[in-house]
Amino acid sequence: MLMSMIRQQFDMAWKMLLPVAIGLGVVWWLFGREFDAGVLDTLRFDGRAIAGIVLAWVFMLGRDFGLTWRFRVLTDGRLSWAKAVKVCFLCEFTSCVTPTSVGGSALSMVFMHREGIEMGRATTLTMTTLFLDELFFVVSLPVVMLLVPYGELFGFGGGDKAFTVGLQTAFWIIYGVIVAWTLLLFMGIIVRPHAIRAGLVRLFSLGWLCRWRDKADSLGRDMEDTGRDLRHRPLRWWLEACGGTVLSWMSRYLVVNALFFGFAPEADQVIVLARQFVVWVILVVSPTPGGAGISEWLFTTYYGDLLLTGGMALMIALFWRIVSYYIYLVIGACMLPAWFREGLRRKNERKSNAKQL
Repeated sequence: MLMSMIRQQFDMAWKMLLPVAIGLGVVWWLFGREFDAGVLDTLRFDGRAIAGIVLAWVFMLGRDFGLTWRFRVLTDGRLSWAKAVKVCFLCEFTSCVTPTSVGGSALSMVFMHREGIEMGRATTLTMTTLFLDELFFVVSLPVVMLLVPYGELFGFGGGDKAFTVGLQTAFWIIYGVIVAWTLLLFMGIIVRPHAIRAGLVRLFSLGWLCRWRDKADSLGRDMEDTGRDLRHRPLRWWLEACGGTVLSWMSRYLVVNALFFGFAPEADQVIVLARQFVVWVILVVSPTPGGAGISEWLFTTYYGDLLLTGGMALMIALFWRIVSYYIYLVIGACMLPAWFREGLRRKNERKSNAKQL
């Protein structure tokens, strides 16, 4: 048992160090390409800069509160605030050490189950959080397009044309996939769960797709269970669940606004906010753990035209990643040993009870 626990902790340790190494490697490369020592002369930690950094931390707390509140709502209060905070941080840590396309939400069922929620119920809640997050992305785009000219998102002047074309193409492909996935979740959870399950099983019974037939059937069952639960929820429950989702995502976006307020007050805050939507859609399919490396490069390139120098963009990107990423690696590293020990203790208790029976 002890060796198993040690192997688990070692496995998580290298998974934690890998994204750090990737991120720092890309930052080092960007420093060599973009950084100018003169940037340090313009980087003044005056009252405005300090206020921007403090606001960035406040917004990250708002993001964590939104997710914690949502876990409380989804579990009908069965998770205490303390347990909901623990699940929130563990999910975020998992997102930091796994590819962004996987993310921590996929493992939230494991964390909720550890805190006393039945696995079937936890799976249903995970499907619900997934649906709410994807719905936020789908609904946000029309709002963004109403607030910001299209050219400010994808055709900004002075930028690398190849980069802007590539960014635009990748964004619309990923967004189209998100829309299709959200519609599938909506149909499978709310409208016709049984029909969607039957369709998935039929589709994954064809040719080489049959190797994933059992997983497709499991997904269909989860959709049916989630649908039975959600169709009987009152309006207030939906408003609170959606409120927690919007609060968490908007707070995450506003971290960058706070840093621009502190270090680049001349930038248009509406454009800064709108571009965060594009950044996070792109990061949905990042192949690196937690978007490490890709996030820093994307930020400095995409926001470069709003700043005087590439070096300033890199400095703000570093603050952004420290506040919204590296801090969760530290928190997770502190929480995981106790989490593993608790799991080992419960496993030993179950074996002891089984022997007594």
